[in-house]
Amino acid sequence: MPLEITPERIAGIERLIRPHIRHTPVMRVDMSDFGLAQRAVDLKLEYLQHSGSFKARGAFTNLLTRTVPAAGVVAASGGNHGAAVAYAAMRLGVPATIYVPSVTSPAKAERIRGYGAKLVVGGERYADALAASESFAIESGALAIHAFDQPETLLGQGTLGAEIEADLPEITTLLVAVGGGGLIGGIAAWFSGRVKVVAVEPEGSPTLHRALAAGEPVDAPAEGIAADSLAPRRVGKLMFPIAEAFIARSMLVSDDDIRAAQRALWDKVRIVTEPGGAAAFAALLSGKYVPGSDERVAVLICGANTTAVTFDEPLAR
Repeated sequence: MPLEITPERIAGIERLIRPHIRHTPVMRVDMSDFGLAQRAVDLKLEYLQHSGSFKARGAFTNLLTRTVPAAGVVAASGGNHGAAVAYAAMRLGVPATIYVPSVTSPAKAERIRGYGAKLVVGGERYADALAASESFAIESGALAIHAFDQPETLLGQGTLGAEIEADLPEITTLLVAVGGGGLIGGIAAWFSGRVKVVAVEPEGSPTLHRALAAGEPVDAPAEGIAADSLAPRRVGKLMFPIAEAFIARSMLVSDDDIRAAQRALWDKVRIVTEPGGAAAFAALLSGKYVPGSDERVAVLICGANTTAVTFDEPLAR
């Protein structure tokens, strides 16, 4: 494990950012409501976090532990990290410039603008936006905040692991969606093998899956309906040794699995989540992950930056 990313440091960061983040709730559901065998499963509703995703944790950690120059901060993002950095910058009175790829959803772009940040479209994919943001950082002197491959980012996301353990000390298994790996890396570092952490990725962007097979981060496709949140070119270097040490299993779900999970979460428990936010639940709902009889399972619902549900039916009178 990288020396910077330890449970002790995560605990310290949790105390630092606690005044700025929400303690998000847990919902216990029965999988029989979703057409599966009866089983209690806990959903950690982190999509209710400030800015609509867990990313606010890493954003505040960066802004509160690093020196921010007069030029402010810059970030590249598929949308959620950018929204989180924009939100944290707004709350702390810091200028922010956010580079996004063209695949970013309109809902996420609008949220970034709504927090007062300057939004720049920097290419077709996250890697393009990242390159553009790095050039801007050099030219302007702004502080670059990486979406996942930055110690402060992993430490901040790791505070979610601490919160989950406080809420659900009895769980044995936690399903987590993976993009660049900042979230699962921080969470896995917190638990350090005390809980079975299962990584879930879309088939169209298997970044961690390929990295674990290759023994190092490698390029992967960046496709599918969750491409705006779960499709970097490769996972971060900082999280990879954590993943090798503490992630028990990596698995893939299809776009159809993710769509079905989104629909089921809305139909059965009125949760509105973006594709990336539903990916971990998709592994359970699709049967790609079948828990053992003795497992106490929790699923992280991590993001909700999507277009709003439209209610077409008239109100009953």
